[in-house]
Amino acid sequence: MESLVGWLDANLISILNGVARGLLLFTMAVGLSLIFGLADVLNLAHGAVFLLGAYMAFQFAGDGTGFVVAVLAAVVLGVLLGGGLTAALRPISGRGHLDQALLTLGIAFVLSDIASIVWGNDFRSVPPPAFLRGSTNIVGHAYPTYRLAVIVVGLAIAGAVYALFERTQLGAVVRAAVEDRAMVSALGINVGRVLVAVFAIGSALAAFGGVIGGPVLAVNPGLDWEVLILALIVVVIGGLGSIKGAFAGALLIGQVQSLGVALVPQLAAFLLFGAMAVVLLVRPEGLFGDVTA
Repeated sequence: MESLVGWLDANLISILNGVARGLLLFTMAVGLSLIFGLADVLNLAHGAVFLLGAYMAFQFAGDGTGFVVAVLAAVVLGVLLGGGLTAALRPISGRGHLDQALLTLGIAFVLSDIASIVWGNDFRSVPPPAFLRGSTNIVGHAYPTYRLAVIVVGLAIAGAVYALFERTQLGAVVRAAVEDRAMVSALGINVGRVLVAVFAIGSALAAFGGVIGGPVLAVNPGLDWEVLILALIVVVIGGLGSIKGAFAGALLIGQVQSLGVALVPQLAAFLLFGAMAVVLLVRPEGLFGDVTA
């Protein structure tokens, strides 16, 4: 027991970094999981939406008011992009995931190029709000206050998303629309609007994740693909359409990344895919996937 306590104390900062990184990844991955698992759309432009949110933080952040402006701008942009993606995908809705992937991949390249034209290709740093700068003492360890705020906000987002999709009428309608669109339409519900809402919420979450991730991550044109790959790993590990799965998978990947770099840096890149392989060997449908799907 003493050795475990000593190990936790020695690696507390890495563990907290893993939680912060995992919850930041959750805001990205849960939208991708909902769009793919509930709306049945493979959206490879999701990472580009995250990137644009990060650039909103770079553009507007600097103090508390600027950060609020960045959040509002990113959320509005995410909703608009979600609606635009829905409209772009509508003509090929019956063609399957390959066509969806190709179209959204092309849109991702366009958005990434626009970001490069507007903000350049250099790495950009985003300062946290002034009142969240500095460090907080946690059982004898100094830890960045902003990262603690990311943990708190990430937990709040996770709770809000779970309540929205698992405990409200909207969530029930979304799940029913995925299972049997014809029946839901027969009940007088506009399925198209429901799916637009899913896209808009998912994209807004990705853009919001980009804003709060700006002060933690190096903002650059390649960030979209980096987070997209991680989000896809989270979705595979957690299970399609599962909010609990996205949460558990994001926390797992966050710890694998953080502790992997701290303990075995030479193997850190392989641990991510190793964790995914182990989970899929035990539960091919993911941690919280539907075994009947």
